[in-house]
Formats: sequence, structure tokens, C-alpha cells
Amino acid sequence: MRFILVTILALATAGVASAADDVAATVGSATISRADLEKHVKPRLIEIDNERFEALKEGLDEMVADELLKQEAAARKITPEQLEQQEITAKAGDPTDAEIQQVYDANKAQLQGQTLDAVKPRIVEFLKEQKAGARKAQYIDELKAKYKTVVNLKAPVIEVGTGGRPEKGPKDAPITMIVFSDYECPFCRRAEGTVEQVLKTYEGKIKYVFRDYPLPFHQKARPAAVAANCAIPQGKYWEFNQKLFTADLGPESYKKIATELGLDVKKFDECVAKNDQKSIEQDIADGGAVGVNGTPAFFINGRMLSGAQPAEAFKEIIDQELSQAGQKKS
Repeated sequence: MRFILVTILALATAGVASAADDVAATVGSATISRADLEKHVKPRLIEIDNERFEALKEGLDEMVADELLKQEAAARKITPEQLEQQEITAKAGDPTDAEIQQVYDANKAQLQGQTLDAVKPRIVEFLKEQKAGARKAQYIDELKAKYKTVVNLKAPVIEVGTGGRPEKGPKDAPITMIVFSDYECPFCRRAEGTVEQVLKTYEGKIKYVFRDYPLPFHQKARPAAVAANCAIPQGKYWEFNQKLFTADLGPESYKKIATELGLDVKKFDECVAKNDQKSIEQDIADGGAVGVNGTPAFFINGRMLSGAQPAEAFKEIIDQELSQAGQKKS
């Protein structure tokens, strides 16, 4: 009897605690629920989740590499340090004079008049570390093929919609890549070349969607987005979109692009004059809700990739997603 009474009291207490947990704060007669709080800070929580995953991934990569080197060293009956010397340091090679000169020329402005002879030791050390890093990554991939390596760490996946925006690529493609971008953003402009390269490499396997995220301090970004969207009814959105990233943004440029693309300029001008920004506002709202706080922000099957990343960063995620879908990597 006593056991039953204690159990009932425990359950009742748990119910009260659970209800209390649902209320994050009370302000006078108003309450702020935990759900409302999490919705309010969702972008920051997504950012934290991504940061946590990157930290875990970096640590796991280090541990996997250490274990692979240890197993191969044991097979050769040498130490891991000796293995690294033989397979990484020795094979990385020394930098050539041309490579040293190239680094010097590319950084002349920052070197404030220092001669090549004065900074050469630092450049050599930098290039040696760079070459060793590249060789180590290559060698670790070789060892992964020799010693079956399965990584089960999963990246956080964020549900991101297309917002009804124009799509490029097959509708049933195994990869959906959505970008929130800004036509005036220099990083977005820089990323365009990489995007084109990635879309070409994985042609037929990617559905690409561009969503407008004009940053508030870019005064030309919104009008540019309006102009691009006015090319949609005439079936020239993607052509207009690409030209904007290399154009001097402004009304005259938009009209010039419309003419070059063979648009009905009168209809285009009428559309621009309406200044319809509903889709832009929806893109901004949707982007903010999934953690976008800068541009460009890419989502590859819901996996976030921020900034003007190199093609290798896209390839790593896309190949993983294709592998999970049972498709051949490019």
C-alpha cells in the first residue's frame, strides 16, 4: 500500500515538474513557453549544432588518422613516427623556386617592401607544411581503402524548403542544393564560379535552387533581386541571375541584360516598376528561420555549408550524400 502511494506521489511530482519545464518564464500574467523560446533562438541553436558537429568531426578525423597510422606502422613493424617520415615528410617534397616566388608575389602588399631573401625561410616553411598536409590527407585516404573505415557520425540536417523558387536540374535528383544569396555580396560573387563547377561535375544529380537573401547594408541587392525575378515569367531567370553576378548593379544594367537576353523589355520594365518583393521577404524569413545570418549560405540535402567554400567542401558532402543514396560518386 505504501509502495503504491509513493508511486502515485512520484508520478504527480513528475507531472508538475514537466509542466514547469514547459514554462521558461512568467512575466506578470503572461508566460513564455519553452517551445516559444526555442523558436525564438532557433537560428542560434542551429548554428551551435553545426559548430558542435564540426568540432566532433575534426576530432574524429584526427583520431581516425592516428589509428590508421598506428595499424599500418604495426603491420610494417615500425613506429607511427617513422611511418610519417617515410610516407608523408619524405614524399611531400620541397617547394620549388617557382612556388616560392608565386607566394612572395601574391603577398607583396602585406610584406611591406621586404625582399624575397628576407622572407624566403618563412615562405619555405609555410609551403612545406602545406605540402605535408596535402600528402597526409592523400595518404590517409589510401589507408582508409586498405583498412576498411566506416564513419557513423551524422551531420545535423535542417529542413529547408525551396519556397517555390525556380529550380535547375532534375526534380527527382538525389541532391538538392539550396543557396541563400545576395547579388551585391562579394563572397557570393566569388562562390558563383565554384557553384558552376559543382553543378557541372554532378550534372544530372543535383537540383539547384537560388533564394534571395539581400543583406540590409547592400542597397543594390534588393533591386537586383527584383529584376532577376522579373525574368521568371519570360523563362530567362537563370541567365539573368548569372549575368547579375558579373554586372555593375543598377537600373541601366538590368535593362541592358534584359535586352541582351531577348526579353520583352516593356513587360520587364512594367514588372520592375511594380517592385513586388513578396518572394524576397519570404526567402529572408525562411532563411532566418533555418539559421542563415550571412551570405552565401548553402544547404545540401539539409546540411549547412556557410560562406564561399572551395569545391572540395561541396564535394565531400555531396559524395557522402550520394554514397548514402547508393549512387556513384563523381
